[in-house]
Amino acid sequence: MASVSTSARLNKAVRQQYMSLPQGEKCQVTYIWVDGTGEGLRNKTRTLDAEPTSVEDIPEWNFDGSSTYQAEGSNSDMYLIPVCMFRDPFTLDPNKLVLCEVMKYNHLPAETNHRHSCNKVMEKVREHCLWFGMEQEYTLLGTDGHPFSWPSQGFPAPQ
Repeated sequence: MASVSTSARLNKAVRQQYMSLPQGEKCQVTYIWVDGTGEGLRNKTRTLDAEPTSVEDIPEWNFDGSSTYQAEGSNSDMYLIPVCMFRDPFTLDPNKLVLCEVMKYNHLPAETNHRHSCNKVMEKVREHCLWFGMEQEYTLLGTDGHPFSWPSQGFPAPQ
């Protein structure tokens, strides 16, 4: 039998009780950014006095970049600059998820802030209709551990 995580055994009604508490005019804003590894996502949540109507209503915030592989011990203050806001599907309205770019203590882009340089290029070609796509590759394996449609022993014929 597959193991079940401790959190999966928790009573979901208790969570719902807390989620349904009134917030009044307050709004939780979760700042989200890519850490210094370039692969990990980080976040921290701040309570605002009112629901923001645009990303410009969300204040920039700071954090210690030495714990996210984005700064050394000295001058480790990093700034989160909100760039895009979404409704929070987890904590629901009026709460928001905010995607941020990271700036160093001197407000220059962090070395891992590739969005900043990309955005500069995108602004230069704004009049063009650019399309991007991601090629997703995946393999479905059968219960025997071999890819579907492959012979049990060996490889399929060339395409």
